[in-house]
Amino acid sequence: MSLVGKKVGEFSAHAYRQGEFVDVSDKDLLGHWSIIMFYPADFSFVCPTELEDLQDNYSQLQSLGVEVYSVSADTHFVHKAWHDDSEAVGKVEYTMIGDPSQKIIRLFDVLDEEQGLAQRGTFIIDPEGVVQAMEINADGIGRNASEYLNRIKAGQYVAAHPGEVCPAKWKEDEATLTPGLDLVGKI
Repeated sequence: MSLVGKKVGEFSAHAYRQGEFVDVSDKDLLGHWSIIMFYPADFSFVCPTELEDLQDNYSQLQSLGVEVYSVSADTHFVHKAWHDDSEAVGKVEYTMIGDPSQKIIRLFDVLDEEQGLAQRGTFIIDPEGVVQAMEINADGIGRNASEYLNRIKAGQYVAAHPGEVCPAKWKEDEATLTPGLDLVGKI
């Protein structure tokens, strides 16, 4: 079932962020664009490469008004231990949410029931808390965070320009489309 176009449900959780334990809820997603990136587990293999890649793009995402959250079924305590232990994860400045109850993982429908872990799901959420894009990868397929930059820019453009849409491979400052009768069969 797709969550695109649906408002994020209520949740609250403990998280680790920049040397502190913090509380996070669905209300923290309001008022700005957000990326929530689910991953299977701390102290694993593909996951640290993804978290580091997301960190490498974090300042660009922040310049677009985007906040980033990573989520796994590990606790916020384990996130801190991993942050302290791993060179790659030690770079992470964004919020790392612990979801040992799997409530958030279930809310976003990315629970691998057999393993009891999150799938590799990524969700782009607008300032009203509505999912605008999502992708779910198989466990062995890592993600490329730089791809989120264009998706965010396209989502922000469409939100600011009602009636216009961004075609395939759209880049910032390129032409958009205005759907209408005159375009039917012309593209």
